[in-house]
Amino acid sequence: MIDTALNYLGNGSAITLLVLLSLSCYFVLVFWIFIYRILSLNSSIFNEKKSLESLTSRNASISPFSALHKCANNVNRKEILHACEINIIKDASVGISWMSIIASTSPFIGLFGTVVGILESFSKFSSHSKVGFSVIAPAISEALVATAAGIFVAIFAYTFHQILTRKVYELNTYLKAQSEVLIAKG
Repeated sequence: MIDTALNYLGNGSAITLLVLLSLSCYFVLVFWIFIYRILSLNSSIFNEKKSLESLTSRNASISPFSALHKCANNVNRKEILHACEINIIKDASVGISWMSIIASTSPFIGLFGTVVGILESFSKFSSHSKVGFSVIAPAISEALVATAAGIFVAIFAYTFHQILTRKVYELNTYLKAQSEVLIAKG
């Protein structure tokens, strides 16, 4: 398996290697963004959930760990709380658009690598007088590796994008609920 991969990389064209390098960078970036954002969002959601529970209990005070508390500085005006919600959600959603960009562009980058690989294969076959399926099939299958890599990266990017979007929505729900309780209490 490793010999096959090394042989593929050794015989690949510069464009194919550039495409695979780009997709590898995308792949690392996707996992880095996801791990960083999911840990951050889970922590924020935990704090806001505890704060909401504190607000709706007999204690009836907002948690000092709440981002809404830190932003609003004990001011319970609707406009200020709404501005704080927007700011917190903006900060919480950093990096999510990159997931969307990677999910939508990586298949095209892979397809570009495949097209270039197929074109190079056909240009190599032009010097042969007779070319059979046994010669064309391996060249085409090697070219399709780039498309497979692009789709592979896109699957992770899209899935992680959806997970993070859902977490931001959950955080937003807790923030809005806290704001409503604070405004109601005056």
